[in-house]
Amino acid sequence: MILMKELEPKKVFDYFKEISAIPRCSKNEKMISDYLVNFAEKNKLEVYQDKALNIIIKKNGTKGYEDSSPVIIQGHMDMVCEKVKESKHDFSKNPISLSIKEDFLSANGTTLGGDNGIAIAYGLALLDSKDIPHPPIELLITTDEESGMYGAAAIKADLLKGKTLLNIDAEEEGVFFVSCAGGMNLICEFDTKWEKTTKKGLSIDISGLRGGHSGLEIDKQRANAIKILGRILKEIKNAGDYNIANIAGGLKSNAIAREAKATITADTAVLNKIKASIEDLSKIIKDEFLTVDPDLQVKVGNAEKITSQLDKVSTDKIVDFLFVVPNGVQSMSMDLEGIVESSLNLGILEQSEQAIKLTISVRSSVESIMDDIAKRVETLASLVGAKSSRSGVYPSWEYEAESKIRDLCLKVYKKLTGKEGKIQSIHAGLECGVLKKKLPKTDMISFGPNLYNVHTPDEHISIKSVNNLWEFIKALLKELK
Repeated sequence: MILMKELEPKKVFDYFKEISAIPRCSKNEKMISDYLVNFAEKNKLEVYQDKALNIIIKKNGTKGYEDSSPVIIQGHMDMVCEKVKESKHDFSKNPISLSIKEDFLSANGTTLGGDNGIAIAYGLALLDSKDIPHPPIELLITTDEESGMYGAAAIKADLLKGKTLLNIDAEEEGVFFVSCAGGMNLICEFDTKWEKTTKKGLSIDISGLRGGHSGLEIDKQRANAIKILGRILKEIKNAGDYNIANIAGGLKSNAIAREAKATITADTAVLNKIKASIEDLSKIIKDEFLTVDPDLQVKVGNAEKITSQLDKVSTDKIVDFLFVVPNGVQSMSMDLEGIVESSLNLGILEQSEQAIKLTISVRSSVESIMDDIAKRVETLASLVGAKSSRSGVYPSWEYEAESKIRDLCLKVYKKLTGKEGKIQSIHAGLECGVLKKKLPKTDMISFGPNLYNVHTPDEHISIKSVNNLWEFIKALLKELK
């Protein structure tokens, strides 16, 4: 059996083990932040800890690099805390239990925290080194990345002097990210008028969809249950008038909706026609999505004990909006082939006594395009009398035609491995987007070792890849003279 102390690079894994013993769920970062302060003070390094508990540790350049421009090495200290149902792990006090199997380091029944503990481990190993040539280092470790990048948003830019930033928060060795999507939640709220009813009801349930991350997997063209529901509700109008009694769908704005449901009311004769219409339409929809969502199901059943319904005007406005509102990929990048530039995702459809609310995730790597898409949806909402608001806005990191660090990374990677590095954009948020707003003249890039199934109890990291990336980081720093 391989032991943690036998893993290479030794210092990187030693620090990762130490970090794994410290609770650090998002919003609970005081202990890990203080640990980093203590590390800096113990090693007589300059350190800053702000009110958000972000940490900046500075180390002078080694011999021959004293006057070189500083390099910012960046990651985040919080982790997503998930565990299997049977686990009794208490993330507020228990250390992560580590396990080694072949080439992989994982945890026992919980998330590993490789996202993004490995960045901290690399950073501390560099700061603790005595024989690695490097320019002045500014290690920036932020808080609360996983729940909204709030730590990065609180950073004071004047504390950082570096004009090159290495973000170590990617998950595939040899892939270098040079831009990311910005995003926002667009909330469309429909005022509703309710009325009493004695009509019979019909339930419509859409399920069995694969779903997925609304940024990373939006290009897969998977079915969105809310969008399908809107299509069905529009189509069955041809069978006769009905009213909505209940409607809901989706769980998270950043997840492609896997389920949606509605209850409608109508006269018995009309309900029979609607049933037949749904059966015909569901076959068509299943055929359309057979490749990407083979388990899609549309179930229809009788609904009882319905006492209230939306009036016809409210019903029509909601159905029309759900039918015409765009969803999915909106544009592809003109700079990077095959990369999504902008998208929409109908994430959460929820109902209360006062209103029906639809939360839409809007993403784009070009902020002006994101704003344009949002305005178009807002205009559409206004046409049916809905109110719109924006929340959770975070900036994009736009692709730059010229980047010295991008060119250098490709050169060093080719020299070390004999392989060509891949330049990519990610259709999701990275802290680089937030930091670029604060440090507009800083040349940035994002990379990392091979990580798998992050944010789940199956998370694991390749030991060999951690070592490969360590050699790459050292070689890269040597070139930054």
